[in-house]
Order: sequence, then structure tokens, then C-alpha cells
Amino acid sequence: MSESIQLNLGALRSAMKLTLHTHHAARIWHGRQASESKNGIVGLSGFVSMMNKMKRGAEQDDPYSDWWMIRIEEKLIACKTELATIQENLDQLMADIPHALSIGDNLNIQPVTLPLFVNAQLGFMAVYLLTQFDDLARRLLLAHHTARIGRRDMERWLDEGAHVLRSLFGLAQQYKYSGTTRDDFAANNAKAREARESFGELPQEVLEGLWRSEFAPPITRRRSTGDTHIAAAAEDRDDTER
Repeated sequence: MSESIQLNLGALRSAMKLTLHTHHAARIWHGRQASESKNGIVGLSGFVSMMNKMKRGAEQDDPYSDWWMIRIEEKLIACKTELATIQENLDQLMADIPHALSIGDNLNIQPVTLPLFVNAQLGFMAVYLLTQFDDLARRLLLAHHTARIGRRDMERWLDEGAHVLRSLFGLAQQYKYSGTTRDDFAANNAKAREARESFGELPQEVLEGLWRSEFAPPITRRRSTGDTHIAAAAEDRDDTER
């Protein structure tokens, strides 16, 4: 009886929502549609979709997807540090507020709440960055309201924080699924040679699977070329399911 119950267990799911308090963070989430006068800017929702695809590629033993996961993870860590530097500078400004003055958190009376559908850990790391930027924007707006900084400095720091996230998204936009596996490179077949021409050389440790992202998924090796076509088709699916 206990064995049949275990076999009937479904997948775990957790409802997740993201609450944002500033228009600055909301714009980072949505990005910007391309128009005749302006180029499109990918938002956090688009970045999360790319991370889901990247994770699937790494799972399918695409060494280029593994290399991209390493690069994105390193970029995420650098972005966190850059935002923290801005926050530390703001902390120093706000530390001079007189003790007789008590100022609470600067919260929106009607924040926006967004559902989250994230399958990749690197996507979650970017969500944390957006909440960090939302907190930074709230505090910068408050610092300007309470005359701790002028409008010019406030807007400069807001732009710097937004640029940190957009540079991350811009890097992720360069990712493409190669459709190769490490077996292709071991055999040095036509697919591997074409991938090298299109995407460049890989570090040997990545090619051998010795260097992978901390959040890289277990590799599911494919056994036939037919599976490769199926995987490529799955790559183009819209990431709306968890």
C-alpha cells in the first residue's frame, strides 16, 4: 500500500508572487517593446525565460549552455556587488539624519504584485537582484524627499542601478542553444566543428564537464539524432509552465 502511494505522488509546486513598490523596478520587470524610434529592451520576465532555456540546454549535455550558465552566474554575483556598493553609499548619506527624526520605510500604498513562474535558479537570483533594486529605488526616492540628495544625484544612482540589471539581461540575450553534446566534441564530428565556428572555443574543463555552474542540472544524455531534434524544438517553447 505504501509503495503504491509513493508511485502516485505528483510533482512539488509552490505558488510564488513578487511585490514591487516602484515604477523603476516595474519597468525593469517588463522591459520595453521595440518601436520605430527605439530598440527593444528585454525585461526580467524575458531573462527568466532565457534562463529556463539555458538550463534545459545544460541538462541536454550542451557544453555551450554549461559555459553560459557559468558566465551568467558570475555576472549575477558581480551585479549584486555593484548594487550593494550603491546601497552602501546611500547608507552613509542617510546616517546623518538627526536622532530626533524618525523616518519609516518608504512603501507604496498600492504596490504591484506579479506571479512568478521560474524553473531556473539563475532566474531566481535575478529576481533577488530586482527586489534589491526596488529597495534601492525606494530609499533613493526617500533620500531625495528628505533633502539628503538632490534630484541629479538621485537620478544618476537610479540609472546606475537600472544599468546593472540591463547589462545582465543584455549578456543573456547573446545565448543560443548549440544543439551539440559533449559526445559530438569527443568524436570531433561535423556538428562539433560547426559549433566551434559559430560559437567559438570552449575552456577544456567545461568541455570535459569538470567545470559547471553551482546550479547546473544533472545531465540527461541523448541517444539519437532524433532526440536532438526534439530537444531543439523544446528549446523554442514558451516558458509558461512550472
